[in-house]
Amino acid sequence: MLQTDASRSTPVALTVRPVNAGSALAGNRLSRRTPWITLAASLVGAFALFALLAAASGSEFSVVGAILVGAIAYVLVISLLSGFVEGRRQAVDRCITALVTGAFLLAMVPLISVGITVVSNGIARFDMEFFSSSMRNVTGEGGGALHAMVGTLMITLAATIISVPLGLMTSIYLVEYGRGRLAKLITFLVDVMTGIPSIVAGLFAFALFAVFFGPGVRMGIVGAVALSVLMIPVVVRSSEEMLRLVPNELREASYALGVPKWRTILKIVLPTSIAGITTGIMLSIARVIGETAPLLITAGFTASMNYNLFSDRMQSLPVYVYTQFANQGNPAFAFLERAWAAALLLILIVMALNLFARLIAKWFSPKFGR
Repeated sequence: MLQTDASRSTPVALTVRPVNAGSALAGNRLSRRTPWITLAASLVGAFALFALLAAASGSEFSVVGAILVGAIAYVLVISLLSGFVEGRRQAVDRCITALVTGAFLLAMVPLISVGITVVSNGIARFDMEFFSSSMRNVTGEGGGALHAMVGTLMITLAATIISVPLGLMTSIYLVEYGRGRLAKLITFLVDVMTGIPSIVAGLFAFALFAVFFGPGVRMGIVGAVALSVLMIPVVVRSSEEMLRLVPNELREASYALGVPKWRTILKIVLPTSIAGITTGIMLSIARVIGETAPLLITAGFTASMNYNLFSDRMQSLPVYVYTQFANQGNPAFAFLERAWAAALLLILIVMALNLFARLIAKWFSPKFGR
């Protein structure tokens, strides 16, 4: 086909190429039921294969192996089907989708397994005696974990009171004020503190208080200081990221109205990022509430109630689980039941903290609608 160029009055050849129907974006698609049918067929075939092998060899049937082989077969079959019907791009998309979904399900297996195990073993001692009594003068069956619950709540609360103001003010300094070498040094130290082992935090708190109270000191406040060493870097890093997400336009609009910087931070920056900050604080609490090693060194363990953080030893739920499992008496099943019940209670407390964090984030997050 020829066309005349108006500027040079010379014919220009235009090539008209036919459209390839196979390369069009809108092509043939598999039905929505095809992936599910393929998955069911792959699993049935894998289970049948493993059943035949188990019957032929006389070995035990492997459910895990059958599921893995069925999943691999599904990925291969759905990719080939999609490649023949939908094209290469859709085949790659379905293959990656199947792999990501499989990785998610594989990651959920240990979580579900742990949950089922803890619930099935710990529900037997979830009674009123467990929540209303301590282990004082108890050598066999009975007893409870009231002293450990009180100790865990008091130590964690004290650690939160210490960590949240320090971590939040540090993150505000790094985002709003920090410049130069000092800010870089603080960031480096926070990153280093994030990776320190928990036992090191316990040794630090024990050595610090041993200088003033002598060797062998065991108090709840020492455990709170050890946990705060682990909480502070988590609070700093999470709060810093949330504060950096606040748009600079909000700060500039506040400054343009003559609002001082400290009031802008208090009234604009913090309310805007309160949801993320609260989530970070809850994550830091969940990070330390199950720590055992630092509390063994700093707070010790006891069978009696103790409501004073600044006097004598104080029991906590993680240490309670450890002592009940490690120091089994007669009958042994009573100690194991108390250990599993305390582990279940610890998981429920962490779940309650996360739900509470979501509620706080919902209540205090900025409302953009009218």
